[in-house]
Amino acid sequence: MKINRAQTMLTWLALLATPLAAQAWERGKVERFATLPPGEAHPEGICVDPEGNVYVVTVAANKPETSKGVLIVFDSKGKHLRTVSIDDSSRLLLDLRFHPQTGKLLVIDYGAPKVLTVDPKTGASSVFMTVKGKNPGLDGLTFDAAGNVYVTDAHQGIIWKVGKDGGEATAWVESPLLRPTRPPPDIGANGLWFNNKQTALFVANTAQDTIVKIPVSGEALKPGKPEVFVNRVGGGPDGLIIDEQDNIWVACNQSNEIIVLEPTKGRVIAKLGDFGGIDRDGAPIGFLWSNSLVFHGDDVLVTNLSLNVAAFTSQSLRTVDGPWADHVKLHTVSKIKKHIPSVPK
Repeated sequence: MKINRAQTMLTWLALLATPLAAQAWERGKVERFATLPPGEAHPEGICVDPEGNVYVVTVAANKPETSKGVLIVFDSKGKHLRTVSIDDSSRLLLDLRFHPQTGKLLVIDYGAPKVLTVDPKTGASSVFMTVKGKNPGLDGLTFDAAGNVYVTDAHQGIIWKVGKDGGEATAWVESPLLRPTRPPPDIGANGLWFNNKQTALFVANTAQDTIVKIPVSGEALKPGKPEVFVNRVGGGPDGLIIDEQDNIWVACNQSNEIIVLEPTKGRVIAKLGDFGGIDRDGAPIGFLWSNSLVFHGDDVLVTNLSLNVAAFTSQSLRTVDGPWADHVKLHTVSKIKKHIPSVPK
């Protein structure tokens, strides 16, 4: 019996020493693209202009409630160019994009709630879009080929739609699949993007860890019935964009990574980035609450919200990122190569 046990132990040790066929995900290297100037914190929305300049807005929970929102502009290399206060805005700004036809910069004011047209040099603003309802929570925005604007409502579970010239939006889609029922965070429909043929709109539901697919048909882009495309998408799927091959890139704010899904069955084909602690300067190493992302040449740029939600709500809403975020002194935008490694076998 002793010999058999010894032989069994030797067999197990040999197996443990033998390389397995499966490999770990090649997560790439996360680097710092830009550092927010002193006094600015919690970067959220991010977009790029045709010259490669990068525009970031913040959820400035570190400032008094009466503070204006800010727009921070970097050049294509991450050098800080200017910080602009946005007139008639709250301090809680989320997504932003340049309209592909009019060229105007649209900024979602979560605290108002409304969508603003903003002059990126002066900060002058005007109301572009308004909505109705009880406690709207405007979050992400995207466009169709005709220039219509679609905005998620993370509280009410609605996709709002308005024409390229703005105005009062109409509810394009409303569904329980777009609402949050598993907070924290208490955010449902978030990032959204059409596939390249505009036959489907994909929406991240942060609280539910799902990607929702809305079928689309006809020239007028009539929506079909929303369905859950895939479940358990990392931890807190937040920002969402789609590449030239219709792969879906999702920034996951609690698992601190980008997850890339192929567009037919939602199979994960890449997991990029991770969190590696706080460096000596007080900046996150890698991603920390990775929330919005944008393609920028050969890179993907990602904002690190680095926010402890529990500090502004209740300790019962603490998330795994919160205690780390308390130690952040420098708030950053990260970059990682826009590369899908070979899938582990």
